[in-house]
Amino acid sequence: MNKDSKPYKWQSREQSLGYMVNWAARLFAREMDDALRPFGLTSGQLPVFFALADGKSQPQRELVRLAAVEQSTMAKTLSRMERDGLIQSSTDPNDRRSTLISLTSSAAKKLPDIAAAVASINAKSHLYLSGEDSELLLDLLRRVINGLANDE
Repeated sequence: MNKDSKPYKWQSREQSLGYMVNWAARLFAREMDDALRPFGLTSGQLPVFFALADGKSQPQRELVRLAAVEQSTMAKTLSRMERDGLIQSSTDPNDRRSTLISLTSSAAKKLPDIAAAVASINAKSHLYLSGEDSELLLDLLRRVINGLANDE
């Protein structure tokens, strides 16, 4: 650093959008994991679970897209879910090279309880905001997500 340059002034974490969103996400994940543990599910598996909740089978590549995760992350998630009896895989009759993923019947029976647990945690988060503020926060987060996703 030369004599004319000023040292970088770090933002406080409470002023960093990225830090605060990440912190909130970690708190949500912890609450979700606690609520989902009795069902043998984790918060990281929810995107897959809800993508399959309509009873239709999905190819792994579609689950990757819906969950917005890397292929390797999805492969590990699906492997754990299959091990735990939450999903099953079958060969796609239209493309023998592709595998279709679906919920097992025992996992599908848990859907109402899992949806209720998730709804309860989401409702709890809204207790700290007015209805208008909740809608504004959701709108702002959608805009940030869309902006950052389009930068990729």
